[in-house]
Amino acid sequence: QLCVKDIGPITICSPLYRASLILTSVSISPPDFNNNTDGYDGDTAEDRKSQDGSETMPFIDESPTMSPSLCARGPDGEAISPVPPEGLLPRGDIEKGLEMKKLVLSGFLASEEIYINQLEALLLPMRPLKATATTSQPVLSIQQVETIFYKIQDIFEIHKEFYDALLPHIQQWDEKVAVGHLFKKLASQLGVYKAFVDNYKTAVETAEKCRQANVQFQQISEVSVCLCACQTKLSALILSFPTALLYKPIDRVTRSTLVLHDLLKHTPKDHPDFPLLQDALRISQNFLSSINEEIDPRRTAITTPKGEARQLVKDGFLVEMSEGSRKLRHVFLFTDLLLCAKMKKTSAGRHQQYECKWYIPLADLTFQLLDDSDVLPHIQVLPEHEIEEIKIKISVIKSDIQKEKKALKGQSRNVERLRKKMNEQESWLLLHSPTIPFRIHNKHGKSYLFLLSSDYERSEWRESIQKLQKKDLQTCQLSSVELQVLTSSCCKLRTVHNIPVTSNKDDEETSGLYGFLHVIVHSAKGFKESANLYCTLEVDSYGYFVSKAKTRVFRDTTEPQWNEEFEIELEGSQCLRILCYEKCYDKTKLNKDDNEIVDIIMGKGQVQLDPQTVQSKNWHVDVIEMNGIKVEFSMKFTSRDLSLKRTPSKKQSGVFGVKISIVTKRERSKVPYIVRQCIEEVEKRGIDEVGIYRISGVATDIQALKAAFDTNSKDILVMLSDMDINAIAGTLKLYFRELPEPLLTDRLYPAFMEGIALSDPAAKENCMMHLLRSLPDPNLITFLSLLEHLKRVADKEPINKMSLHNLGTVFGPTLLRPSESEVTKGHITLASDIWSHDVMAQVQVLLYYLQHPPISFAELKRNTLYFSTDV
Repeated sequence: QLCVKDIGPITICSPLYRASLILTSVSISPPDFNNNTDGYDGDTAEDRKSQDGSETMPFIDESPTMSPSLCARGPDGEAISPVPPEGLLPRGDIEKGLEMKKLVLSGFLASEEIYINQLEALLLPMRPLKATATTSQPVLSIQQVETIFYKIQDIFEIHKEFYDALLPHIQQWDEKVAVGHLFKKLASQLGVYKAFVDNYKTAVETAEKCRQANVQFQQISEVSVCLCACQTKLSALILSFPTALLYKPIDRVTRSTLVLHDLLKHTPKDHPDFPLLQDALRISQNFLSSINEEIDPRRTAITTPKGEARQLVKDGFLVEMSEGSRKLRHVFLFTDLLLCAKMKKTSAGRHQQYECKWYIPLADLTFQLLDDSDVLPHIQVLPEHEIEEIKIKISVIKSDIQKEKKALKGQSRNVERLRKKMNEQESWLLLHSPTIPFRIHNKHGKSYLFLLSSDYERSEWRESIQKLQKKDLQTCQLSSVELQVLTSSCCKLRTVHNIPVTSNKDDEETSGLYGFLHVIVHSAKGFKESANLYCTLEVDSYGYFVSKAKTRVFRDTTEPQWNEEFEIELEGSQCLRILCYEKCYDKTKLNKDDNEIVDIIMGKGQVQLDPQTVQSKNWHVDVIEMNGIKVEFSMKFTSRDLSLKRTPSKKQSGVFGVKISIVTKRERSKVPYIVRQCIEEVEKRGIDEVGIYRISGVATDIQALKAAFDTNSKDILVMLSDMDINAIAGTLKLYFRELPEPLLTDRLYPAFMEGIALSDPAAKENCMMHLLRSLPDPNLITFLSLLEHLKRVADKEPINKMSLHNLGTVFGPTLLRPSESEVTKGHITLASDIWSHDVMAQVQVLLYYLQHPPISFAELKRNTLYFSTDV
């Protein structure tokens, strides 16, 4: 143990202890830490509960971080405009705005008082250190002291003067109070901060040399650390005084800049403060922009074992499988290690904090071998209908938010409540939807498993890590203090601030496209060797990416010519991705895990879905370049309100868009020929196909089949036997979707919606069977035929992964969605409303019949009264 007398004359002065305590504890509040870095996990049931007891995800706001380099620039790297948006202060809200202005100023004044105390604390050790510099036993030389504590005294005096001048204005507040001149004066003195920043590197180097060469100075830091841990029950935060020095003053400039933004929002333009606050904001913003060019935003106070600066290369939110459950993690890839962290819950007004769950030096990191997959945990995949139900709930909440915004009363409170609810639903979706495994392994310890929604992300993470591993890396073992510093720096360094859910985005941001994107994948060039090649298409949906389509494999070629068209449903999508793979036919390399993709990614790329570009009637041709490979494709978009229309065919001689009664009468059949043939072909060779009826078929194949059925081609049976089974399934779905009215009819639609909502099982049974009996005979017989077919498909669920719920989700809206005239009667205008309106009930109606014992047409018709059921 270290006694006070062991340190020397400087430590007898008790204010030094207080200074050290404040220095090491005020800036950032670190988490409680366990020295175990080999994959421990501190999550408990209590950690995951919100105050109201509900399961919750960490909410991460979009506020600028404490790093000046990240604060002064937006997400695209451009400097943030110092001019606030126009029209933020309607005339009727001036009084309320001035009251808000007072609140903003009061909060800033309180934080200014804390900051002045911090600066005063930083000055306390400087004074005794200076005093000992002239004695026979100096701890540091006078030059070293002045270098380490350069300009702190000047900064302290500037803020003390500002505080003393602002305080009486807040205490004697009225609407005429002017404070703009104080902020402008404060901004005009930022040159002192510039001098401080210019000296920072030298200060850090000097302090580190003094720590290594001077035992007394080193002991002062260590005692400060121990006292901090004892007094605050928190682990050590920093390694030396200068670690806190840089971000303490510069963070203050950043915070005052944010306050100026807020003050301008709540200051009328005709108030004398307005132009002065604008000037102060411009000066502050220019200052931050200027130091951005000189400070590496990725630099931390810690160096790698080779003495190089550790830099953040990549970060993002991943779902980790930990102790058998899914946990949302923020993963940080540095130049020499991978760190997995969770966001700790903090009280209002406190800085966000990260807690390190584990880290792996890149020198020790390997990717899990496929041979080991049999010992890894089973990945629980939720039924697709649960995912779809959450999507529908989110869509309904979005619609409710839009309605609330249009309402005159109770707007803000209800909107906030709905946003919170939407955030919970979207976060749940983000946590439970990923299924693609990304395994990493510490060759000296345990393995870790992440789940991603896309092979695109997995490839990006793997490539980024492998690129860093090509360098001459050395393994590293971080002390608890070093780990604290690194984890604390994550808040400053992160580039991804938000979990990717729409409820975290501003209302002004685009909500994406709803409807159908038609994509033709033409060809690819740039392959060096012949290979078996195919492409997959992905679009974003509810914060994560989903694979929507896949071309056929073009074998043994360097220039594949696919020319395949796909129809992809968009649910608020903003981006299209194309991944090009080389197909693996070696069965010995296939993984036992169904979700693992073992084919080799040859290239990947993405394009933004610009509404103005893709919504034109003409095809938009584009090229994605990926690792020297160029994939040519075309796309056009059909909005959901147009794609949902049931448009009767002009040619009544065909079958698509023609009433089912006309088709069956013409064919002299009970069930349309197209329905019988498609069902027969699916049951013959598609019933074991994974995702049958869910995976999109090639659009050109579907259109070819549609044309053949419409013209009653003699080649239909040959085409069916040769065609990809997903195209045949897609043709059947398209037939029902293009009926002029739904199979279960517009007339009965309201009754189906009321019947499925009944609570009493007997009443529901009577009603639902009576409704079936009320259908025209061709509709009823066709529906019963399809029903039995879908049940046979679901019997193969262990193989094809299509449950009754999944099939209900696919076919429910297709068989029940009203025609355009019925939708118009309901006064539904928004595309998202059309999609969400009654969709869940439509799915439930079909699911009811799918789960019901076999229904006989003859038995139904024999009963003219309501169906009777035992109660």
